[in-house]
Amino acid sequence: MPALPRKKPNKTAHLVLKFAAVTIFVMSGCRGGQAPQPAAPPKNLLLITVDTLRADALGAYGNRSAGTPWLDRLAAAGARFDRARAHNVVTLPSHANILTGRLPPDHGIRDNAGFRLPATEETLATRLKARGFRTAAFVSAFPLDSRFGLARGFDVYDDAFVDATPRPTFIEQERSGSATVRAAREWLDAQPSDSAWFCWVHLYEPHFPYTPPAPYDARFASAPYDGEVAATDAALSPLLKPILDAGAATNTLVIVTADHGEALGDHGEATHGIFAYEATLRVPLILYYPPLIGPRSITSPAGHVDILPTILDAFRMPLPEGLRGRSLVSAAAGNESSEVTYFEAVSGSLNRGWAPLTGVVSDGMKYIDLPIPELYDLDADPAEAKNLASTRPQDVEKRRTLLRTIDRGEVRRTDESEDVRERLRSLGYITSSAPRARARYTEADDPKRLIGVDTELQKIVGLYLDGNLREAVRRCRTLVTQHPGMRVALLQLAHLERESSNMPGAIAALQQALKLDAGDTEAASLLGAYLTAANRSRDAIALLEPYASREHADVQVLSALALAQSREQRYDAARSVLDRALAGDPSNARLFVTLGTIELMAGRRPQARTAFESALTRNKDTARAHSSLAAMAAEEGRHNEATDHWRRATALDPDEFEKLLAIAISIARSGRPADAIPYFQLFADTAPTSRYSADIAKARAWLSNERR
Repeated sequence: MPALPRKKPNKTAHLVLKFAAVTIFVMSGCRGGQAPQPAAPPKNLLLITVDTLRADALGAYGNRSAGTPWLDRLAAAGARFDRARAHNVVTLPSHANILTGRLPPDHGIRDNAGFRLPATEETLATRLKARGFRTAAFVSAFPLDSRFGLARGFDVYDDAFVDATPRPTFIEQERSGSATVRAAREWLDAQPSDSAWFCWVHLYEPHFPYTPPAPYDARFASAPYDGEVAATDAALSPLLKPILDAGAATNTLVIVTADHGEALGDHGEATHGIFAYEATLRVPLILYYPPLIGPRSITSPAGHVDILPTILDAFRMPLPEGLRGRSLVSAAAGNESSEVTYFEAVSGSLNRGWAPLTGVVSDGMKYIDLPIPELYDLDADPAEAKNLASTRPQDVEKRRTLLRTIDRGEVRRTDESEDVRERLRSLGYITSSAPRARARYTEADDPKRLIGVDTELQKIVGLYLDGNLREAVRRCRTLVTQHPGMRVALLQLAHLERESSNMPGAIAALQQALKLDAGDTEAASLLGAYLTAANRSRDAIALLEPYASREHADVQVLSALALAQSREQRYDAARSVLDRALAGDPSNARLFVTLGTIELMAGRRPQARTAFESALTRNKDTARAHSSLAAMAAEEGRHNEATDHWRRATALDPDEFEKLLAIAISIARSGRPADAIPYFQLFADTAPTSRYSADIAKARAWLSNERR
């Protein structure tokens, strides 16, 4: 996209358009030079991002009941920015903003699904690695999986937990903050003392559903979100304590922020992703490096795009052209300044067909550009309860002018290209009139008018998680009938229909979702997998091949295509496709499980064993790798090895008990009852009675009869 003007306004323009010129100057990344820095620069960098963390959830930001002693201590000894904001309200785009120092229209990532950071984008990791830093990232949730392009420049990108077990329906895959911190701590302890390092640690705990561990579940029984925040703070102690204890002697710059906040019911929004009110837009931002930054509370506005230039400035590195933000080192020293913050929330548009939301904050006034425009005086009205748009038209127009300086572009997913669309059209998956981005939205498309629909989606998820599948399906079908253009509702319905064993209904829902958005690789990969499961692997191949032909094809698309090809006994083609997937995501243990499964189908048992063992090398907790090796060992008579793998598999994923029981029955029916005994015994001893009481009783009866 065209860059914003970088030429300073002349004196006449300054007099005529003082407000607009100054604010455009700030937004475009023009700076008045780097701050003087007499102190020694830091040697190392620790960047901590916490998912879904509201600023006001921390004690340092005024929450008297918070259980956040470590982050509060860091803030008390460092620079705390009170008016820091994200530019997006979902995970992947926010982290792209932080790591590139650029806005979402610049780097192209606008939502969690269907976007990938272009390989041409320089990031904090690529810049520091080029200067000799050892680099590592430890992330805690699927939206930051390496397949989305953030791993470039990192020597280690630890996302091995992804797909170690099947993804839970409606909940993102995650690992505990304590496990992520433990991995990061091990890496840090292994670094040579004479090497500089950059370590990024991402924690996911405050995200919905809020299920804090003990003792925080009891302490925050009435406020489980706060309990998860407290658990996050405790998990960070192994990283923060050594640095805080070192005090002024530390050689590590620490920056802590959140990708976005959490609505918790504010303005009718349950979680985040739809609106951009302060509950989800305002984030904590803490800078800690005592030799350069003293204890201070800063009221100057700040944004995520300011983090990268701040880091480079602190390390006395040149600031490259093209950055949207400016260094906060001067502000941290007490030099207050103004800034314009751009923000957007386009998930409602991409996933629900609603009007896209964009806006700016400048001089304490917040403008939200929607069919029903909004303007708030944040100093007088921090709760954003009084919309001033109708009474202050001049202030609205000033901020609309600022927005016009940003080419916000068409928001569409990575694979929505004409060649993909044409091939899908020839297969009948989309029509020539398939919806594209709309030129105009009305008040009926405004998220404020539609937030009740999102609430219904949340209730449907709650019904499913509470075990009421039938009612969840009924209400989701009704919702899709009322709102046929809602992609997210169609994806929910597909999952629910499959859980109800209605595969034709699941396939129909995904086909409708794909008609709405030809670039939706999530819908495409799911549809391909469902078609294969329904014994329609040829249809799956025809669907997926256009997506797989792309240069940076989605990993899930490639995996689904390989499985479909293997069903057609096209094993060499399937291996070739998986090689591409592994080249793009070499740490993905689940891809090696898929490779092992295909090798087994092809009758290549040694290669299958190697693939399953490779999966465990990448993640020792990959349940399907354990169960697959267990099944192979059982068939080959290595029963001790088999039972060891079964114990691991079933402990990691209770669904693996189904396979354990099936193997036991298969061996018994093959005329080897004595060999079946250890498997029936393991099932009877360890399977959960709440789910398998009848099968456990049958297994025990079989064992009793066999031992007579």
